[in-house]
Amino acid sequence: MLDWTDRHCRYFHRLLSRHALLYSEMVTTGAILQGNAERHLQFDAAERPLALQLGGSDPAALAQCAVIGAGYGYDQINLNVGCPSDRVQNGRFGACLMAEPQLVAECVAAMRDAVPIPVTVKSRIGIDDRDSYAELTEFIATVANAGCKTFIVHARKAWLSGLSPKENREIPPLRYDVVLQLKQDFPQLEIVINGGINSLDTAEALLDRVDGVMLGREVYHNPYLLAEVDARIFHDPQPLPSRRQVAIGMQDYIERQLESGQRLHNITRHMLGLFHGADGARAWRRHLSEHSGKPGAGFQVVLDALAFTF
Repeated sequence: MLDWTDRHCRYFHRLLSRHALLYSEMVTTGAILQGNAERHLQFDAAERPLALQLGGSDPAALAQCAVIGAGYGYDQINLNVGCPSDRVQNGRFGACLMAEPQLVAECVAAMRDAVPIPVTVKSRIGIDDRDSYAELTEFIATVANAGCKTFIVHARKAWLSGLSPKENREIPPLRYDVVLQLKQDFPQLEIVINGGINSLDTAEALLDRVDGVMLGREVYHNPYLLAEVDARIFHDPQPLPSRRQVAIGMQDYIERQLESGQRLHNITRHMLGLFHGADGARAWRRHLSEHSGKPGAGFQVVLDALAFTF
């Protein structure tokens, strides 16, 4: 979710669910150690519980970044070995690391030794022609032996060449059966399933057989789906917030961010899908898109967009 689940997006999503674990966009070790760590790692305390997703393949660098992330207050460090983009491969991280389970194990061990918070791994079910169940279980077992107890598994394999990242999310077939089998074969591990899950009905059905469900792009495009998570998944009796309440709830945050020099568009671009499937959704999106980028745009733009909804 590079360039998607930034801190503005996460603050917005937290207004929809108090309990769901949120993830940062993937941040590379180089961006933290040689770049602007504050820009990549800062977050509002209201976003927690929050996991920092790291990209990298050097155990020492990952351990150093894990320490920095824990210092910022993240609740979990997640190593991404599932992203198939060319940019990621050129840096020797992401899905290509599934071909090097021992290196991933060394990375996990280094991070676990460095921080007291959980270290987890997000992967695919395979890459290229290395997609047999035996190879997947070897990867899981090797990394688990290094101390990883939680695996978030995207139920598709990845092609490292020939497919774009978007195509890698759509063309390789979903194999939920493979992830469900992992849970049976590794009952001592926490197995979280990811990939193509677009409803809470599906999520609830899967939760009967695995330990967790990760929702990605569906929640980004239809964020109000998160509003039911607390009641249906976490059995929280508090009433669901309305779409309008969530939009109004962003006011203080938006005004604080504008005062610090942020542009309204940087925040409201994540809110475009709030009224997905509801009356006035198109007008809401159009008004935010057309007016939030204008000089001096403030929260009044959101209020004006709300006037188109019912």
